[in-house]
Amino acid sequence: MNNKERQELALWAVEYAQKKGASQVAASISKARESEVEVREQKIEVIKESTTNGLSLSIYRDRKYSNHSTNNLDKKELERFISEAVASTQYLSADEYRALPDAALYPTDLSRDLQMLDPGFEKVTPEQKIEIAKTIEQSALAQSDKIISATGGYWDSQSEQVLVHSNGLMAEKTSTFFGASGSVTVKDGDARPSGGDWAGGRFFKDIPSVESIGQQAAEMALRKIGQTKIASGKYDMLIENRTAGRLLYMFMGPMSARALQQKSSYLEGKLGQQIASPALTLIDDPFIPGGFASRLYDGQGIAARERVMIEKGVLKDYYIDNYYGRKLGMTPNGGSTSNIRFQLGNRGFNEMVKEVKSGIFVTAFNGGNANATTGDFSYGVSGFLIEDGKVVKPVNEMNISGNANSFWQQLSELGNDPYAYSSVLSPTLLFKDIDFSGL
Repeated sequence: MNNKERQELALWAVEYAQKKGASQVAASISKARESEVEVREQKIEVIKESTTNGLSLSIYRDRKYSNHSTNNLDKKELERFISEAVASTQYLSADEYRALPDAALYPTDLSRDLQMLDPGFEKVTPEQKIEIAKTIEQSALAQSDKIISATGGYWDSQSEQVLVHSNGLMAEKTSTFFGASGSVTVKDGDARPSGGDWAGGRFFKDIPSVESIGQQAAEMALRKIGQTKIASGKYDMLIENRTAGRLLYMFMGPMSARALQQKSSYLEGKLGQQIASPALTLIDDPFIPGGFASRLYDGQGIAARERVMIEKGVLKDYYIDNYYGRKLGMTPNGGSTSNIRFQLGNRGFNEMVKEVKSGIFVTAFNGGNANATTGDFSYGVSGFLIEDGKVVKPVNEMNISGNANSFWQQLSELGNDPYAYSSVLSPTLLFKDIDFSGL
């Protein structure tokens, strides 16, 4: 079944549900194909491939709402499935805010090419996938005799989806993804530190040298040898670009309409106010070619658009979904993030670290949480001690805690080195005078 046939089936499903008594209907039909390979000791430990098809149906009946899904796309079976879905919805409680988005919010131009599809997806052979995984493992093991185990992996996926709403939306999208990874464990006395690396993208060519993935995976584990706690105190904090995105959870939950409506956001009422250092500008950009979260519309069918969420530390926008937007009396603009990019600085990590007299270079967050209502947070961290501009030794079992309102004011500088393998394109971040708990 191709997307045209899926679109025809989705349209039929919408019309059939309306015939059975639904006021409004949204139907999504998708197909996903995935494969995975994992190698250890040059032997295949995992090899699998799966293809799934499914229909998701959202029923609105007299302001009552329900959602249903099935993997059976036979029309005769769907007639019974849809009839039962519509009939069961009438027993739910009415909710005046339940309705499809206003048709004016749907995209008007779906022709833009976001470069999400590799036409050569089918040409990647099982032999190539296995060889990639084996090469990664070999490359990792060659880095040190302190490595006690390593794995290499490869995965890919292709997804196709159509979305049809009874009030006018008819859209489709197709995308591919390819990834390769390495995982390494090393011996450090009685400890067994581990590390890993991965890379990939929408196109097979986005996977860099697989040898480099193995080398980097080994380095990520080897650099942890000798980790120790250090004394509590105030330190400047550099955060590795691949890790810094974790901190954005302090913003994203509280920026949501759901949190605002339920009075569980410390950012409520702060639109137009300074919530971070002037060094911070965050842009939600759904149109990055080949981006990990690029899109022309979100899961609700609302048209995507580029938005500045925080500008020089000032909160400029919230994420307003359809349902909670109605409750708040706010126009929906999409309730989820796409790609997040930063206004970058002028220096990379190597230049930034030279000016740090006493600091900690954070390379991992090890548990912890952030309270969306109060802004309070606490995270376990590990990384490296910095003294007089040099990385001197690995540290772990450290903790940072505080409140987002003051923490983000301590952001001093952003690097020019955004991490490429994520929808959060974070650079290295430098914070001044952060309280660390250790010994």
